[in-house]
Amino acid sequence: MEHFCIVTNKSKDADLGVTHYIRDYLLARGKTCDIAEDLKTPVDTTGARKFMSTIPENTDCVIVLGGDGTMLQAARSIAFMDIPLIGVNLGTVGYLAEVEKGSIDEALERILSGDFYTEERMMIKGSIGEKKDYALNDIVVTRSSTIQVINFNIYINDMLLACYHADGVIISTPTGSTGYNMSAGGPIVEPSANMILVTPICPHTLNSRSMVLSADTKISIEIGPWKDDSTQNVIASFDGSGVINLKTGDRIEIIKSKKTTKIIKLNRVSFIEVLGKKFDK
Repeated sequence: MEHFCIVTNKSKDADLGVTHYIRDYLLARGKTCDIAEDLKTPVDTTGARKFMSTIPENTDCVIVLGGDGTMLQAARSIAFMDIPLIGVNLGTVGYLAEVEKGSIDEALERILSGDFYTEERMMIKGSIGEKKDYALNDIVVTRSSTIQVINFNIYINDMLLACYHADGVIISTPTGSTGYNMSAGGPIVEPSANMILVTPICPHTLNSRSMVLSADTKISIEIGPWKDDSTQNVIASFDGSGVINLKTGDRIEIIKSKKTTKIIKLNRVSFIEVLGKKFDK
């Protein structure tokens, strides 16, 4: 690898001390290294989601400094650039981060010597008419501002599965199973698995179980009317950042994306071992 780019969460590296240390380390070894000032999230220009990024197209590796949120933002920003990521955990839990702050030198040397492997993580795509967006962790359909519950119907491969009255619903990838899905009581899934999880958020029903579906499943969520037939206004949130507005009568369709996120791994540690260490924090 010759060309690197660093994406930094400035709230976690306020003086850019770690950022500049990594850049100088790579430059001293004859590599090029850019610092992405700001990642541009997908913007809606003419009804279709257009991805933009400040990461140079010739980048061989993106080094992400921060926590899982920064990793997710970087993954969405370069979804169509096919560039591998590696995370340096400057946050708290950091399920997606491979490197702890005290192991930066060792990690960089292993990357430069080619001593690593790349793990592909599935992504999902959500479409509302011509609008579409992508997520590595999850797509969450939830209320936009009011405290009222949402009425919505869930279709699996165009067949009605259930009508829900809930605060929302989480459609998660295996990578996202340890995020909002886990907090909402959903199952934890090994991140390299190939499936989609559906977890209702605080459902007002006795049927509150999550569903684990094949990755080839098409999931449709139709927004119903409120109890007095008034219009419901909700949002679809993509990895907690990209947002598409929905209202009564709208339907979002979610499928497995053809694109994947490539994450650089340095250690062949089992997911269970990693999970146990994170739980101890």
